[in-house]
Amino acid sequence: MLIERIRFCAASISLALISTYSFAATSPGPIPAKDCALTSPTQGSDSMGASAKPPFPPVQLDISVPLEPTIFPSGGLRYLVYELHFQNYTDESLALQELEIVDASRTPGKAIAAFTGSQLHERLLPIGSDKIDEDHPLEGGKRAVALICIAFDAAGNVPETLSHRVLVGGSVAEGPTIGTRHTELKVLAPPVTGTSWVADNGPSLTSHHRTGLFVAGGRAHLSRRYAIDWKQEGEQGEIYSGDARDVRSYYSYGEKVFAVADAVVISAKDGLPDNTPRTAAGFNTAVPITMENVAGNAIVLDLGDGQFAYYAHLKPGSVRVKTGDRVKRGEWLGQIGNSGDARWPHLHFQVTIGPDILASEGLPFLIDRYRTKEENGTWTTRTREYPMGDIAVELEVDSAAPFK
Repeated sequence: MLIERIRFCAASISLALISTYSFAATSPGPIPAKDCALTSPTQGSDSMGASAKPPFPPVQLDISVPLEPTIFPSGGLRYLVYELHFQNYTDESLALQELEIVDASRTPGKAIAAFTGSQLHERLLPIGSDKIDEDHPLEGGKRAVALICIAFDAAGNVPETLSHRVLVGGSVAEGPTIGTRHTELKVLAPPVTGTSWVADNGPSLTSHHRTGLFVAGGRAHLSRRYAIDWKQEGEQGEIYSGDARDVRSYYSYGEKVFAVADAVVISAKDGLPDNTPRTAAGFNTAVPITMENVAGNAIVLDLGDGQFAYYAHLKPGSVRVKTGDRVKRGEWLGQIGNSGDARWPHLHFQVTIGPDILASEGLPFLIDRYRTKEENGTWTTRTREYPMGDIAVELEVDSAAPFK
């Protein structure tokens, strides 16, 4: 299959770059979240490298995965979210034409997802260059990061391992084999309660959380990989009523935040002022932003098993706990504010492998119970899921309590 595909590329590169193919199930079912590709582990084709000899010398493209993913459920599907780092170790440009994700638990491996041409290019985050597309290959010595999100039907089996292959200028570059169940999924109470909430800025190609690679402690991290900005909206999607420059006009401002689990407080910061919200007139933080205050007034909980919950941008004077305190699930911790590097009042919440808001790696987590509004206007209760897709939700801290 590879030989035929290479010949096809040589004959018509432009056509190959715009072609797409999918292994998604044809039966109707849940629609994947934005920028996630639906696939099925039972409907793959032979991988592009199944019948090919590796080129010599091998393609000098280093492919790595900084953090292996963990499969998690949301909205009737199961998701894997992770990154592939591409490093060009030559002086010449490399044309990244196609990425295949392969079920490595089968022999021979079956391709279960593929991103070709623009499908691949739109998922690439260039490092050191403006863009990567058909006319702008990966330059010598440069790096790009592929932001991957694939979804599996709830009824199918998810492979234990995946491998990766990239078509580069008519040759195949081998990528890493990774697992799909890297960490324990913590089942948490919601950090906020009530109605009119939106789980905003979850994983997508337009989310500043998802694209927010940040070098701290000497290496690049993606601590905000699964971070959510919890904010309240009105019936028309507005986030405030009244004076846009007054934090008190915002629906989220002053809302209580709660402990998502029985945990130990390892950091609690208060005393930083709120920012004046961003408007067309501009935006400046109340104090200069540093690594120490970027999260504003904040609380970090040790959830155990090397996982930490981070609450950022809290209201000054609202933090009710101190470092070393033991808190119970559902305990009132503080209130939403607009401190630190926040443009509008919201709760930035994330789970990571370390206690630092930026020098860590983001992990998926599950909310034990919430309701979400479907496209047809009906409300559905979900249990033990991560809220994908910037969805409207209603939340209760006590999972045994009925929704009102």
